[in-house]
Amino acid sequence: MNINQLKKSESGWTRFLPFLEWMPKITRETLKADFLAGLTVALVAIPQSLAYAQLAGVPAYYGLYASLLPVIIGALLGSSPALSTGPVAMTSLLTAASVMTIATYGTEQFYTYVILMALLSGLIQIALGFGRMGVLINFLSYPVLRGFINAAAIIIGLSQLPAMLGLKLKNSTHFLSDVLHVIENAAHMHTPSFIFGASSLVALLAMKKFLPKWPGVLIVVVTATYLSYQFGFAASGGTVVGAIPKGLPSLSIPEVDWVASMNMLPAAFVIAIISFMEAMSSSKIIAIKTRTRWDENQELIGQGVAKVAAAFSHSMPVSGSFSRSALNLASGAKTGMASIFSALLVVITLLFFTDALYHLPKPVLAAVIMMAVFSLIDVGTIKDAWKASKPDGVSAVVTFVATLAFAPNIQNGILTGIILSLILFLLRTMKPRIVILGEDKNGVLRSARRHNLPKLRSKVTAIRFDGQLYFANVNYFEEAILYLVSHDPELKVILVAGDAINGLDASGVDMLKNLLERLKQSGITLAFCNLKKPVQDVIDRTELKDMISPENIFPSVRDGLKAFDQRLQDQDDSNEK
Repeated sequence: MNINQLKKSESGWTRFLPFLEWMPKITRETLKADFLAGLTVALVAIPQSLAYAQLAGVPAYYGLYASLLPVIIGALLGSSPALSTGPVAMTSLLTAASVMTIATYGTEQFYTYVILMALLSGLIQIALGFGRMGVLINFLSYPVLRGFINAAAIIIGLSQLPAMLGLKLKNSTHFLSDVLHVIENAAHMHTPSFIFGASSLVALLAMKKFLPKWPGVLIVVVTATYLSYQFGFAASGGTVVGAIPKGLPSLSIPEVDWVASMNMLPAAFVIAIISFMEAMSSSKIIAIKTRTRWDENQELIGQGVAKVAAAFSHSMPVSGSFSRSALNLASGAKTGMASIFSALLVVITLLFFTDALYHLPKPVLAAVIMMAVFSLIDVGTIKDAWKASKPDGVSAVVTFVATLAFAPNIQNGILTGIILSLILFLLRTMKPRIVILGEDKNGVLRSARRHNLPKLRSKVTAIRFDGQLYFANVNYFEEAILYLVSHDPELKVILVAGDAINGLDASGVDMLKNLLERLKQSGITLAFCNLKKPVQDVIDRTELKDMISPENIFPSVRDGLKAFDQRLQDQDDSNEK
């Protein structure tokens, strides 16, 4: 039984409603552990949600709404109970950058389209999950993802400079020009804003290094809010979070603009994929540490429904948070109840403590965002990709540069990387390695060219083809065989070792049929050995079975050489008679 069959054999209800698996296991001990973990995560999630709402270009309370119902849905329907769903930096930036191209930043229409983006990206994830298309994530290679994340982290950090300096500047369609605009206007910064922002960033960095177990974000936010109130930061011209509506969000059907929806679909697809990549990274780590399974397709559904829930509760797109999930796990979370407890603390905040958030300085939220994305920057991964494979390194670098160049439309950067990596993959598979085999002094078959070995036989050439035979490389295989024929007048047999040929498509079948006919006319036999079962099955189902003939298919190179030695000897004896 293979892995896919094992997955299919799991009970249906728990697969589609994962909470049915962990809810019956709740005990007093797990409930206590989940409460403490949920409390710990909520103390970080509340200030972070306010910051990420700012990053997404929506009012701060959108972040609190996104930390409520979507968090509960993500825990109930996701396959990884310890995964903490809610606002995250990458998804927030992608949302703002995408909506900015069709609506004016900071307007009601902008907010409406952010909610619509949550709906669209959520529906896309749900469709991918029910279609069992989690495998699509494999098209996003690790070097491309790391190139994108490094560039996006830089963009996120630099995008907070206006808030950090207290500058009120309009965003343009070119991110780099916006950065230059900030630098040009740095002399006009609001000094108290800079003091609040810079000191908060330094405090967060210091606490992470010297007091890593302390809730640094919460301490800095509470302290800054108190000082802002005491010294009248808002009265001095500084920007604060301001009034947050008291009470829970109302549920309603999002306003759908069909023209805007069509324009937003490509960006919504990118947001769906990128946000799921973050959730997937966390889920994999959780699965390894807790020795539990996770299902990428069910997680797509869970994250998708969480996004739809965000849209119905007037909020922004959400995702699985890497940092909060790690904190959730480290705090001893046992089940999805930890996320539910975290959401309940947000409920309490919305009901009783919104007034306390009024004087929270926005430069402090900018510092929280900068601190969160610093850990995402890792240039070493791009260097490692370059060392491992030049094409992978090129993909990472091009994605990095393209993401910066296209900003704020950073989704175009990762699309560029995906397309480039697929092209480079096709180029690599179009010309797989073809090795002419020789025999060393120990009788081991090796590359004749690399080890300077003579041919195996005077009239027989054995080669190994390191790739599948499909439409992209059939011409290359044919040309290689014909090259051998044209450069060896005595050649009578070409023996192909099929160890690495793991696929044969219709183009490959057609090429082999034509090649076999041409070689037959020249008195040359094309034989195969070490064929894998999928390839042998294709041969058996097509005309190749008769054209190659079973007597020319061998279990090993040695068997093939032994058989042709005898046949050629018999032919020579016959000719002498």
